[in-house]
Amino acid sequence: MPTLDQSLRARTAIAHPAVALKLPDGRIRCLACGHRCVIGEGKFGVCRVRYVQGGELRVPWGYVAALQCDPIEKKPFFHVLPGSDALSFGMLGCDLHCAYCQNWVTSQALRDPSALSPPQDITPEELVRTAKRHGAPVIASTYNEPLITADWAVGVFQAAQAAGLECAFVSNGNATREVLQLLQPYVSYYKVDLKGFDDRHYRSLGCPLKNILDGISWLVEMGFWVEIVTLVVPGFNDAPEELRGIARFLAGISQDIPWHVTAFHPDYKMTDRDRTTTKNLRIAADAGIDAGLNFIYAGNLPGRVGTLENTYCPHCQALVVERVGYRILQNRMTTGDCPDCRKPVPGRWQG
Repeated sequence: MPTLDQSLRARTAIAHPAVALKLPDGRIRCLACGHRCVIGEGKFGVCRVRYVQGGELRVPWGYVAALQCDPIEKKPFFHVLPGSDALSFGMLGCDLHCAYCQNWVTSQALRDPSALSPPQDITPEELVRTAKRHGAPVIASTYNEPLITADWAVGVFQAAQAAGLECAFVSNGNATREVLQLLQPYVSYYKVDLKGFDDRHYRSLGCPLKNILDGISWLVEMGFWVEIVTLVVPGFNDAPEELRGIARFLAGISQDIPWHVTAFHPDYKMTDRDRTTTKNLRIAADAGIDAGLNFIYAGNLPGRVGTLENTYCPHCQALVVERVGYRILQNRMTTGDCPDCRKPVPGRWQG
């Protein structure tokens, strides 16, 4: 039986030239994520799935390690086609190594022998047919870190776009301008996990904080619809000043960026922390309110956070989308305008 490494090497293609810069000394700079690895012959990047062979950067292709049709609210996107589904696919590997990763079975498979989700061969056309069969208007690259498999995602998204589907990325945000330019023609919706506002903590996860902040700024500047998630982890990133720092940063880019503050549960290698409480989430939400953010949501504690699951018009405060967890109880956004005051509510509300 082939090893996981052998299985993955059999499922590769040559990288898209937009994210593979050949250097004069024969090495290749990979531009798929913020590490910008310089990779020599026979060597791998930090992600352990992109490597150089025969003078070419080879990248994952032609498989999924996870495939599921989810409510789009689970991604979470709260301002994108409420109540619809997203066909979610993922590969293996990540450019970070978060101890509390909730998708570690796919993301850490190359680092942790206990994390294994075998690759299943599939084509972009098969993924599109699956989305159509389930009535999902959106197809999303997620579960592992999609930036390190962006070449494959573009192959899928080209087929999806041709079939009238919309495309989404669910990412840690450790991007480069080059990879975002590659994705820009295909990806409409981009969710970023902003895991804190402390550079030391971020480096313990695998990259500088600046990489993520730059990535978020570029995404908004380039016209992607962006929603931000912060998993509030007790004792790691729940200090009020850190939460205020995140909120001020986001509001400084756009007050219309939805910020989801979500509850942590002990997982993977971080089982020594308490679960996030509703009080923790309310402190985070208050930081967002104080910073002037128009859309703040609390997640992973359905029915326990009051109105923080709903969407309100930022102009007249009318309730426009009512939720409990991933369920839509009421959706009044039949157009892009508030049904009460007729002013626009940012997002993508109609199919």
